[in-house]
Amino acid sequence: MAFSDPSTITVNSVAKSMPRVETDGRKAIYQSADGLWTLTVSHRSTKNKGRERVSSVIRVDQKKLVTDPITSVTDYDTLSQWFVIDRPFVGFTVTEVQQQVAGFAAGFLDSTTIAKIFGQES
Repeated sequence: MAFSDPSTITVNSVAKSMPRVETDGRKAIYQSADGLWTLTVSHRSTKNKGRERVSSVIRVDQKKLVTDPITSVTDYDTLSQWFVIDRPFVGFTVTEVQQQVAGFAAGFLDSTTIAKIFGQES
């Protein structure tokens, strides 16, 4: 099953539509028509000491034209965020993963915590 095509992210009340532009096995890339927004969804299986694990990544990149304050040179730069779920192939249910993700989002993805992260607090 694939993500919806196009996929949409809403930022500051503005929806960014991103049609699928590439599929490669267990990886798909979605991108806005202007190329400024990219969504990447991928999954990778690994084995460690004979035990299989699955890492699933969802990543959003935003390109923006920025000006270097020292040189006044203008060029594109990127703001990225990604979320990884790394789990054993068996042992945790989808409900348990959903509950942990919801707890993480509620506990750490509020504006106060993001401001602390931006300020490089740890």
